[in-house]
Amino acid sequence: MFIFLFQNNLKQNIMSKILKNIKVPTGNICVMQAEKGKLEFLSIGDYGQNSNIKADFLGITRELNGVPNGQIMPLEEKWVVTISTQYGCSMGCKFCDVPKVGKGLNATLNDLSEQVLQALLLHPEVEATKRLNVHYARMGEPTWNDNVLEHARLLKKIRPHIGRSHVHPVVSTMLPKNNKNLIPFLQEWCEIKNYNYRGSAGLQFSINSTDNDQRNEMFSGNALSLEEISEIGKLLPAPIGRKYALNFALADEYIINAERLKQLFDPKKFMCKLTPLHKTESCEENGIKTTGGYESFTPYQKAETELKSVGFEVIVFVPSYDEDLGLITCGNAILSGSVPKVKFTEIV
Repeated sequence: MFIFLFQNNLKQNIMSKILKNIKVPTGNICVMQAEKGKLEFLSIGDYGQNSNIKADFLGITRELNGVPNGQIMPLEEKWVVTISTQYGCSMGCKFCDVPKVGKGLNATLNDLSEQVLQALLLHPEVEATKRLNVHYARMGEPTWNDNVLEHARLLKKIRPHIGRSHVHPVVSTMLPKNNKNLIPFLQEWCEIKNYNYRGSAGLQFSINSTDNDQRNEMFSGNALSLEEISEIGKLLPAPIGRKYALNFALADEYIINAERLKQLFDPKKFMCKLTPLHKTESCEENGIKTTGGYESFTPYQKAETELKSVGFEVIVFVPSYDEDLGLITCGNAILSGSVPKVKFTEIV
């Protein structure tokens, strides 16, 4: 069993494994030497929900006509650590740069823990945070890696580095085909969410379109159909706390049929999240974009209205240019050869 025990010299030992540390406006992108090669993780702040989301059901009702670059909240208020669950990824999503890093080889349990520790040790002055989000979402498809489940169960035992922080782990998945362990993984994650974290954990399904032909194209034929995902959703227990999220990264041509979605997913169990497609190298190469998605609410308005009309709770989340061009958004990886397109400092 993995034991989180640390000696007085841990900081020197851990920090020596960081091969690259790039400081961007909202935090740090780091590459570490791990057990099987190089892994990439993020330690970042957040602007706060009053700056970058619209969610009528939460009482945040103003339209998001772009999110200006600005000052992040103190890490004592909210801290986001995004870690890699695999060395690269084999799923081949057309909008994601991570497949350029290499095939998806599972990170070990120790790899997962080291990434979180290194992220926290970047700021030893922060003794605790009101909300520590740990996203299993930098590189790799997490449902291939059972170490994610054990790591989430043990995550709160990292002492003294997490201390009294409120921990909120999140799994995001594109629901791959041919993963015989997919349903057991998701069922166990829901148990972790509902009971280990008393609802304070997240589960997000990457959907992006309600048209299966479009989904086959964007996921290179490696994702389950919506009908298959729907059947899995019916097997999951009712969520405690926040509902399970159906994520839609809206490209210009992507279809969202609210009535079809409601037929497949129960709005009492699932909510919807709308975002722009991030400006990755792969999106540029494949001509995938959300026109006006960083400046105007227009690309989201129709989908939000229709999804709400059939009973879904909807969050619209828009990052700033500092966040997206700083490569801290989903689908980016500096190990793919990408370089931040904002002012940055390479510390290591």
